[in-house]
Amino acid sequence: MPNGSAPSNADFIPTEHPHRRRNALNGDWVLVSPHRTKRPWLGQVEKTPPDNRPSYDPTCYLCPGNERVGGEHNPAYTDTFVFTNDFAALLPDGPRGDVSQGELLQAQAETGICRVICFSPRHDLTLPQLELTAIRKVVDLWAEQILDLGSRPEINYVQLFENKGAAMGASNPHPHGQLWSNYTMPLEPAKEDVQQREYFERHLSPLLLDYVNIELAAGERVVVKNDHWVALVPFWAVWPFETLLIPRRHVQALPQLEDGERDALADILKRLTTRYDNLFEVSFPYSMGWHGQPTDGHNHPHWQLHAHFYPPLLRSATVRKFMVGYELLANPQRDITAEQAADRLRQMSEVHYKAREATAK
Repeated sequence: MPNGSAPSNADFIPTEHPHRRRNALNGDWVLVSPHRTKRPWLGQVEKTPPDNRPSYDPTCYLCPGNERVGGEHNPAYTDTFVFTNDFAALLPDGPRGDVSQGELLQAQAETGICRVICFSPRHDLTLPQLELTAIRKVVDLWAEQILDLGSRPEINYVQLFENKGAAMGASNPHPHGQLWSNYTMPLEPAKEDVQQREYFERHLSPLLLDYVNIELAAGERVVVKNDHWVALVPFWAVWPFETLLIPRRHVQALPQLEDGERDALADILKRLTTRYDNLFEVSFPYSMGWHGQPTDGHNHPHWQLHAHFYPPLLRSATVRKFMVGYELLANPQRDITAEQAADRLRQMSEVHYKAREATAK
């Protein structure tokens, strides 16, 4: 425990004083400094160059019919398309084993399968701009791919994610996501596995289901909801406008979603990502990923399916948050509180700014 006396709880006001918040899902902590944002919101909307991509780009290796590296051609696909990553970080046919030189130098062989998912043949349409029927096809393909990869005995975890925008390292602007499937459960899901398992053993209920009910009752961090899903800024958010997307019933993995839940997922994905784009009137960059139970053939009742959205933009379309200095070397930190961020996102329209601009012309 730190030395010295601390103020009493009666003196502590979370909206005024620096404090730490615990991430119940992974056990980490974040430093929150709300006193640095006492001014009213002053972040002006800075216009970025218009994003006028064509619907088809003959030089794009993800567009229908185009040639990819190695000479293979994409089919003339009309909705979604999936293929094995031409630059996979993991390879399926590798030896098992490990190498160690005592306790300090250890290495383990790792195998897996990496795939790319094109959301649409349109080079210019991101998730919020797609029709609900098109987003539903993406949801179905996500579930199919996790079921396919996860059924293989050599695959024990499937990580589905999307890097949107150059700010998040996307190598191609054509809207797409990826699946990396591993023999070993990766670090971040493994941390969540520990916390969810320990909570379930104590309470006999899934951690995230109990958490989402607390958030629904409070309401202050909820951004958007429907009958089956809730999108909220988590109490322990690190990124400025980070959100967590959670089903309202106990679901352990995407393939378990029922028909109505898949339609509702398409609905809330469009509504949430539209609010993101409208915040600074820009195609909002983020890294998004789904976490679900391992695919090791066992039942994991402590797991609750969820998606993380980690967007870097802070005060405008051009001002980003960076994990540097204290945050890189000591502890994640944020100024704007989770409650302030949720309020900002709730204020956004669910009509995409580009649709409004098109109507105004």
